[in-house]
Amino acid sequence: MSAIIINKANPEDLEILQKLGRETFYETFAKSNSEEAMQKYLDESFATEKIKTELNNPDSQFFIAWEEDNPIGYLKLNSGKAQTELQDELSLEIERIYVKTEYHGKKIGQLLYDKSLKIARQQNKKYIWLGVWEENVRAVNFYKKNGFVEFDKHIFRLGDDEQTDLMMKKMLD
Repeated sequence: MSAIIINKANPEDLEILQKLGRETFYETFAKSNSEEAMQKYLDESFATEKIKTELNNPDSQFFIAWEEDNPIGYLKLNSGKAQTELQDELSLEIERIYVKTEYHGKKIGQLLYDKSLKIARQQNKKYIWLGVWEENVRAVNFYKKNGFVEFDKHIFRLGDDEQTDLMMKKMLD
């Protein structure tokens, strides 16, 4: 594996983020959800206008992990009013860390997480938080390994299915 580069995404990266987002979400959750629910979620969550709005929101940031000219994962961070729930000025939300399945176990998620930690510290945030599906054991264990603790739960809707996300946070020093 060659060196991994992480670059901040800009509006010109919209199609790359759409494709990467759709692909990685599908790889991660398709086996646990109906095809109809998956397609509806992908169509809504990765619609061109939605991604364009998110890319242009000063309180949201996307980063793409690249192996040479191949995008292999991405990170989405939210602060302030862009956060999906807490909207605490003292926090940074990791809304998404997704990595292509073929790169699992190669520390790409860790590199993306480390980027979020660096940004949180640069912005003098007191803590980082996120929501993670309780049945995504791989992700839950990853966050626990990185010092996150569960502090609440919320419902994530995928189609007609209500799924429980664990809300986890990590205090920063």
